[in-house]
Amino acid sequence: MKRFAGKTILVTGSAGDIGRAVAVRFAREGAGLALLDIADQEKTLAEVNEAGAAQVRTYQCDVSDYAQVDRTVSQVITDFGAVDMLFNNAGYQGAFSKTHTYDPEDFAKVMNINVIGAFHVLRRVSEHMADRGSGAVVNTASMAGVEGPPNMVGYGCSKFAVVGMTETASKDLAPCGIRVNAISPAFMGPGFMWTRQVELQAEAGSQYFDSDPDRVAEQMIAQVPMRRYGDITEIPGTVVFLMSDDASYITGVNIPIAGGIL
Repeated sequence: MKRFAGKTILVTGSAGDIGRAVAVRFAREGAGLALLDIADQEKTLAEVNEAGAAQVRTYQCDVSDYAQVDRTVSQVITDFGAVDMLFNNAGYQGAFSKTHTYDPEDFAKVMNINVIGAFHVLRRVSEHMADRGSGAVVNTASMAGVEGPPNMVGYGCSKFAVVGMTETASKDLAPCGIRVNAISPAFMGPGFMWTRQVELQAEAGSQYFDSDPDRVAEQMIAQVPMRRYGDITEIPGTVVFLMSDDASYITGVNIPIAGGIL
């Protein structure tokens, strides 16, 4: 039995690895998929269709622009009839630099996408869900929003904000029948993002990491209780659980994934 047959999930950041993996899992679970990203989604669309999606549409939207978000979500509602679930996942990692040398323009870009963009989508979709009296939201935070990583003041601040947004929104929206939770992936790999993070931490030059990327990788893994990085495939199951009836009593929580601890 497909648990989400007849339901629609809006996935932002669906062109990225995490968004794509979650979209594919929901396609297998029978959900209709509204895929939103500013980037090309050809790869995601192909994988979702291969997974047997009942209904899928893609939308191009800059989440940092509320007017675009408003128009796009309105179109999704017209196309699907309703939005039952939101995976609020669009994000930007930003630069790696010490706080006193961090580029202010990049800091603003991180905030505009990760915080303001996340709020824009949550604001518009929750308005629709409140009118219907039900809904489930999962925001993508990060262990960077729990522990405060060195050389990532923009990203770290933005993800602390997402955790706070989740906790406040869960209280505001509970009377409307809407549950709001978050996931906080730890180090995920292998792949481009893992390699990029290791290399940029090595280049940033700090007392916390070596200048050799191979050594940085070892140092990063040593921070994880399970002594390994996580795999992208470990994320969708947690999102599916938080969206499901099995989690009908859960709201306002932030769940670490792949060895993270709270």
